[in-house]
Amino acid sequence: MSLLCPDGYLSPLEIDEAVRRALAEDLGRAGDVSSIATIPEDTKARVVVVARKAGTIAGLPLVAACFEKLSPAIKIKAQARDGDTVKAGTALMTLSGDARAILAAERTALNFLGHLSGIATATSAYVRKIGKAKTRICCTRKTTPGLRALEKYAVRCGGGLNHRFGLDDAMLIKDNHIAVAGSIRAVLQRAKAKAGHLVKIEIEVDSLKQLEEVLASGLADVVMLDNFSIATMKKAVKLVAGRLVIEASGGITLDNIAAIAATGVDYASSGALTHSAPNLDVALDIAM
Repeated sequence: MSLLCPDGYLSPLEIDEAVRRALAEDLGRAGDVSSIATIPEDTKARVVVVARKAGTIAGLPLVAACFEKLSPAIKIKAQARDGDTVKAGTALMTLSGDARAILAAERTALNFLGHLSGIATATSAYVRKIGKAKTRICCTRKTTPGLRALEKYAVRCGGGLNHRFGLDDAMLIKDNHIAVAGSIRAVLQRAKAKAGHLVKIEIEVDSLKQLEEVLASGLADVVMLDNFSIATMKKAVKLVAGRLVIEASGGITLDNIAAIAATGVDYASSGALTHSAPNLDVALDIAM
């Protein structure tokens, strides 16, 4: 079966690049000197990748790629796929093959799996808190340098959505853009004049007054309510009245996401999904 999350998008090139870079970092110039010194050549091993704690899984394609990169002949049997929510002690994958390769790739594989599953698990917790409200939780660009595509994929595995991947796939006008441009109308006029027909324009506001200026301009597609209180957020939703897509941002936590969703905003974005999610405890057990 495919190891990818059904709702996730991850290029095989991203997997290959990330795995190559991570293995090169760990193996260095001489390789796994501990395994080479202590494990006879051609020794075989059978191992099981296990979730020590309950959570939502992400990163199994990278686990497989880590081992296959060092030993293409390794046999892999998956007992789970990305996006699955599992109990503590669940076997996720069984591998058999060259023992040296398995031991050399172990830490890199588990680092990917623990980190990405932690993000998926955190995202899933937000999704459960939102419940049946229309609001969708999404991530931000507050990602680990070099791992953005993987971390955003993990958010999808947890049931969340992705905000823009970079500075080039949508226009997000922040407070500093407004300050430099001189006014909300000026910055939106310049953005609209340059935006292609497929490029959305989102603008951040920090008050109802600024929101009224955005609405009066008629030039934005999405408005971001930055650090609005719940009461002010409700007023903003009523003021917009469906004319713009509304995103809440700033200070979004597991404790307040349900109240934020109850205001009727379309999206809530949280950097904590990627920059503060704890690793899920995973392990590789020898099963010889």
